[in-house]
Amino acid sequence: MRDVLRAEQITVRFGGVTAVKAVSLALGAGEILGLIGPNGAGKTTLFNAITGFAPMQAGRVTLEGRDVGTLPAFARTRLGFGRTFQTERPFEELTVLENVLVPAFLTEPRRREAERLALAVLGEVGLADRHDQPAADLNLARRRRLELAKALAVTPKVLFLDEIMAGLNPPALREMIALVRRLAERGLAVLMVEHIMQAVVELSDHVVVLASGETIAEGAPCDVMANERVIEAYLGTD
Repeated sequence: MRDVLRAEQITVRFGGVTAVKAVSLALGAGEILGLIGPNGAGKTTLFNAITGFAPMQAGRVTLEGRDVGTLPAFARTRLGFGRTFQTERPFEELTVLENVLVPAFLTEPRRREAERLALAVLGEVGLADRHDQPAADLNLARRRRLELAKALAVTPKVLFLDEIMAGLNPPALREMIALVRRLAERGLAVLMVEHIMQAVVELSDHVVVLASGETIAEGAPCDVMANERVIEAYLGTD
């Protein structure tokens, strides 16, 4: 089966600092890849490079075999990249539905069809009953679901989740894990940056570990968690 997403030898520099050094990964339809590492490892920078929000100095990004590495972020979004961000920033003066309509118009310019798409996505993430509520009134768990709905509204082929489970209480975490699993089961390729190891172990088919911008381990979740280099990167050597 052909990979939906391939990122090959991605390198990102800021001045004289190499934030990501020759990192590669691949992801197929219906697969979940967990990207983990200590703070400052380069995970979000790699996300930004792949999705077009940060320039890369070297490397190649392909979506279903098409080279998209020179395209701007909005063009990659239209072709099939949907992503969330670490800090959710809804349009607080707009309703939940109106927030999702904004990205929906990227792929569906007709108002009636865009609204139908937005309502379907809200149903998928469990926010259909909140569609006319101001986004400013949502609690953290629902804001995270709204962030996910906005990413899904562009009808992505690859879903990039940047710490979408951070700060959730145990019941909300369980619900989010189940939701991400359902999205993969319907064929979405999911690349997620996550610090919550419960989610990484339960969801990931494959895990890539970064430290200081480089890949230090990859493989099945349980194997990676037992890797001495991974333990050292997270906990130190003492």
